[in-house]
Amino acid sequence: MQPLIACERLGRRFGGVVALDDVSLRAEAGDLIGLIGPNGAGKTTFFNLVTGLIASSSGLTRLRGEIISGLAPHRIAAKGVARTYQNIRLFDRMTVVENVLVGRHRFFHASPLDLVFRTARARREEAEATDRAHDLIAYVGLQGQANVAAANLPYGHQRRLELARALATEPTLLLLDEPMAGMNPAEKAGLAALIARLNRDGLTVLLIEHDMKVVMGLCRRVIVLRHGKLIADGPPDRVRRDPAVIDAYLGPSGAPGDAQG
Repeated sequence: MQPLIACERLGRRFGGVVALDDVSLRAEAGDLIGLIGPNGAGKTTFFNLVTGLIASSSGLTRLRGEIISGLAPHRIAAKGVARTYQNIRLFDRMTVVENVLVGRHRFFHASPLDLVFRTARARREEAEATDRAHDLIAYVGLQGQANVAAANLPYGHQRRLELARALATEPTLLLLDEPMAGMNPAEKAGLAALIARLNRDGLTVLLIEHDMKVVMGLCRRVIVLRHGKLIADGPPDRVRRDPAVIDAYLGPSGAPGDAQG
């Protein structure tokens, strides 16, 4: 049985700088994988390569056996890959529901004339998209806030809105780039529970996160990068005890920082 996604010897150079070096990994449908490592290890670069935001210098990525390397980001998204970013990227002046509807864009097939004349097709697609957007708003815990401007949401709720917009594309693979950055412990716990629910509902998740309590408690598999190279891949407990990981990232206490100097 082929994996959901397979990255084969991915590499990326920026001039003389090697950001990612010969990284191979596979994720099966239903996996929940943590991607960790020091700052500059290549984690976000990996996400950028998978989603087509930047081109790889070497290697390729397959989704359900199909090569997606070289495709434009919107075409990769249409095949079922969605992501969030380290820094929140919402349309601040748009409402919650309008932000989520942006993620439904690829499902609209009405022509410009349909939209101008408000044909039955255009009205049907708009109604279906709006219903789905409200479902997702409720799913991520933002009930009652559909008409609130994104800029007026608390920080933790903005993170949830970004997740709802990603889910609006109906992905099978979701890449989360430090979704808990800047959150307080209660917000982190709530978002971790939501990610676990997404995974239980069938979504495959790759998660970049620096909070090791979250990673070790949430993920069933952990991958570690250092200087663009994959140095460990396995169950959380085994990775936590790996001498190379302790030296590169976790330090003796098992928390990031001790080994980073």
